[in-house]
Amino acid sequence: MRLTTAQALVRWLLAQRTELDDGTAAPLFPGVFAIFGHGNVLGLGNALEEVKDHLHVWRGHNEQGMALAAVGIAKATHRRQVGVATSSLGPGALNMVTAAGVAHANRLPLLLLPGDTFTSRAPDPVLQQVEHFGDPGATVNDAFRPVSRYFDRVTRPEQLLGTLPQVARVLTDPADCGPVTLALPQDVQAEAFDFPDALFAPTTHRPLRPRPDTRALHEAAAVLRGAERPLLVLGGGVRYSRAAGRAVRFAERHGVPVVETTAGRTLVPHDHPLHAGPLGVTGSTSANALAAEADAVLAAGTRLQDFTTASWTVFAPGCALVALNAARFDAVKHGALGLVADADEGLRELTDVLGDWRADPAWTARASRERATWDAHVDRLRAPSGTPTYAQVVGVVNDLSGPADYVMTASGGLPGELIGGWRAVGEATMDVEYGFSCMGYELAGAWGAAIARPEGVVTTLLGDGSYLMLNSELFSAAFAGHGFVAVVCDNDGYAVIDRLQTGQGGAAFNNLYPDVRTRHAEPPRTDFAAHAGSLGCAVFQADTLDDLRAAYRAAREAAATGRRPAVVVIRTDPSAWTEAGAWWEVGVPEVAHRPEIAAAHGELAEGRARRVRYLG
Repeated sequence: MRLTTAQALVRWLLAQRTELDDGTAAPLFPGVFAIFGHGNVLGLGNALEEVKDHLHVWRGHNEQGMALAAVGIAKATHRRQVGVATSSLGPGALNMVTAAGVAHANRLPLLLLPGDTFTSRAPDPVLQQVEHFGDPGATVNDAFRPVSRYFDRVTRPEQLLGTLPQVARVLTDPADCGPVTLALPQDVQAEAFDFPDALFAPTTHRPLRPRPDTRALHEAAAVLRGAERPLLVLGGGVRYSRAAGRAVRFAERHGVPVVETTAGRTLVPHDHPLHAGPLGVTGSTSANALAAEADAVLAAGTRLQDFTTASWTVFAPGCALVALNAARFDAVKHGALGLVADADEGLRELTDVLGDWRADPAWTARASRERATWDAHVDRLRAPSGTPTYAQVVGVVNDLSGPADYVMTASGGLPGELIGGWRAVGEATMDVEYGFSCMGYELAGAWGAAIARPEGVVTTLLGDGSYLMLNSELFSAAFAGHGFVAVVCDNDGYAVIDRLQTGQGGAAFNNLYPDVRTRHAEPPRTDFAAHAGSLGCAVFQADTLDDLRAAYRAAREAAATGRRPAVVVIRTDPSAWTEAGAWWEVGVPEVAHRPEIAAAHGELAEGRARRVRYLG
C-alpha cells in the first residue's frame, strides 16, 4: 500500500484497539489534539483530514493545554485509551514538553507527534529552527528525550515498521507506560513508501497481567504472616489494574487495614470498616497513625512518592516493606522485598498463599476507629464559618456528586483538600495530578476527562493562580462541545506557596497580591466570571456556601445539557487548610537574615533525624 509516512502513521492509529473492562473493544487512540503549523499541516494535517470521519481531531489553542487534555483522557480511562497531540516544530513543540513531563511523572500514556526540520537540510535554517553550531542534527525536539519513555525521530518512511510496535508496547505496558514522542521531519512526513498491508491490520491491545515469581510470593507471605500490625497501601497501579475489588477482598479476608496514596484515592468505599483514609502529608491523621505503628507494609501499585511517605517519616523504623508492583524499578526501592506482578494477579495469588491467616482483630478494628476521628475533624472544617474555605467548597461538591461523577485538581492547596477530605462516592473517580503538580492541568485535563467520561459530570477545582496560568482550553472545550464544571476559588494569589514560605520562617513575598510589587495604589483584579463567559462558558458566581450549593447544582445542569464548560467563581479564605500534621522535607536555608528561618532550619534537622531511608 503506497502511502506517505503521515498517511501510514494515521492508518496505524486507526487500526489500534483496546480492550475495556467489560471485554468490549474501543479505539486505543480516541482522537488527536492538533494545532497546525508549517511543520505538520501539510503532511500530518492532510493525512488526518482524509480520515476525519473515522478519527476525531480537536483543535487546541495552546499546545501545552491540548497535550494535557490528552493526558486527562489517559487518566480518566485508567490507561486504557491514549490521547494524541501534534504541533509544528519550535515553540509549539516545546510547549508540549511540560505535558510530557506530567505523563512521565504520573506513568500515563501519551503520544506526541511534533513536526521537525528537514532531513535533507536543504532549506536550513527553516522558520522556527534552532541551530546548534556543533550538532546540525539536534533540534528542539531533543528536549523531549528526558521526559519520554520512548523517543524516535523518523527520518525514513520505512522506519515506521520498526518503531510503531515499540510505540504500542510502551503505551500499553503496565511497567514501562509513559509518553512517547515521534519527531516527524516535515519532508519525511510527505515521502511515500510501499507499506505492507499487515501493518494496518486491526490489533486489540489487552491489559498485560504478569504473575509474581513463586519464591518472591512465598517470601512476601512469610513477611506478612510474621507481622502483628500489617498495613495495605493502595496506589495508582491498583487503579490501572482495575484491582480495587480484589484489594478490598484481600483486606477483608486477612483483616488488614487499608490506606490510599494520591493516585490510589477513591479505590475503597469511604465508609468501609477497613478503610483508614489517605496516607501522607496531604493525607489523614488516621492513616498516618496506623502507618507509624505498622510492622509490615504491603505497598501495592505505588512508587511511594515523598508526599505519600512524609519524606520517609511516616513509617516506623524496623517496618518490613513488601512492594507489589508491575515495574521492578519501583518494587526494589528503599530495600523493599519486591513482588513484581500485576496488582490484581499479585493480590489474588498472595491471598491464596496466605490462606486463612488474619491480622490481630484489635489491630483490624483500629482502621474504622481512627478514620472516625479524622472524619469528625473534616466535618468541623466543612461547617460554615465566615469566608468560605477550600474544605467547605470541597464539602459542597462532594455532597452533590454521584457515583458516576469525576473530580479533579492538580496544584496549590486543593490537592490537600481533595486527597485528605474527599469521601469516595464511586470507584476510581478522582484525578489529583500530584506527580508533576502542573498548574493549568485542572482545566486542560478536565477537557480530556470530559471527552473520555460522558456518562457523568466531571468537576475540576482550581485556584485563581492556576486559572491565570492556563485557561485557553476552556474555549477549546466550549467550541468542541464538551461540558464539565470548573470551580474557581479566588484567594488573591498563590496562597499555598505563601503558606509554605511563611510557615518556614520567610517573609510574605511575591505570592499573595498584597505582597507583590506593583506601581498601582489599587492594582487591577481579574473578573474570572467575565473572562470565562468571553471564552464561551456558562458562568455562575457565589459568595456564600448556600450560593455555592445553588450555583454548583446549576453548573452541573448547564455542563450536561449545554455541552460547554460551566465555571463557578467563589472567593475563598487564603489561610484555612486541611492538614494531617505530617512532615515534609523542603529546602530551608542554613544561613538567613531572619531568625524565624534559622528556627525553621532547626526543625528541618529534627525531621531528618526521624527519617527512615531504608526498610530492608
